[in-house]
Amino acid sequence: MKIAYTGWTWIGGGDRNMSVRQLESSFRELKYLGYDYAENFAFIADFFPDPLELVRMQNKYGISLVNLYGHFDFDIEASLERSKKQIDFLAAVGGKYFNCQNGGFGDGGPSERPTDMKMVGITAEIANRLGEYAAKKGVKVCFHPHYGTCVFTESDIDAFAKLTDPDRVYLCIDTAHTFIAGMDPADTVRRYGDRIGYMHLKDVDVNALSKAAGGAKMASFRALGEGNISFPAVVEALVEVGYDGYLCVELDNPRICNYQSAETSRRYIKTVLGM
Repeated sequence: MKIAYTGWTWIGGGDRNMSVRQLESSFRELKYLGYDYAENFAFIADFFPDPLELVRMQNKYGISLVNLYGHFDFDIEASLERSKKQIDFLAAVGGKYFNCQNGGFGDGGPSERPTDMKMVGITAEIANRLGEYAAKKGVKVCFHPHYGTCVFTESDIDAFAKLTDPDRVYLCIDTAHTFIAGMDPADTVRRYGDRIGYMHLKDVDVNALSKAAGGAKMASFRALGEGNISFPAVVEALVEVGYDGYLCVELDNPRICNYQSAETSRRYIKTVLGM
């Protein structure tokens, strides 16, 4: 298995030049810490009218951007149009995986809801059509179950999996989102093993989680080894199901800074997981 890190947290907004410099900083720092592969949000396509500029940046630091991460809403055609352009860019820079999620309910209602088959069905239709398009570009679509969206809980994921083509739509299992959904990450890997195309690793502080409600639950996410998830058990399960892809570390809200969190997780992967 290969180790990657998600670099979107380096990009704080601002103009294109600032964002490009922040992206370059993420490549430089991640490479120094021992990461050879990176992921970022699909919006970085907007920074590079010429995809070769990003290819040159990857070559400069010896780091490969393997995944871009996009978002759907419930407008099927608009979601497809946006995502196809992002996949075109991803293929042009050599990436092979397109993570995607439903962007959320968007109606101001609760973040946690019973499975809504209409919403799941719309999301599955987008994923199926996008998966067929991406396959022609040599890209694998990996859908990410996520807190605050219509595909989050085990029943949501089961429904989504049944409605999507296993040869075109894979899953990106995120250990932290899985955990706060009440699922054991290692058991989840075993349950969906043949559908997993990509993995996100982040830890969860159970004490912080117990005091949180709503979207604040995601503030309990931690760098690897700073929470309560057993990553050796997750890796064992991945080996059992024959997964040999990327393990991509992600942390939405670093407690100190991006560099410190990436360093903490890389040290854990080396010393505890032996990778």
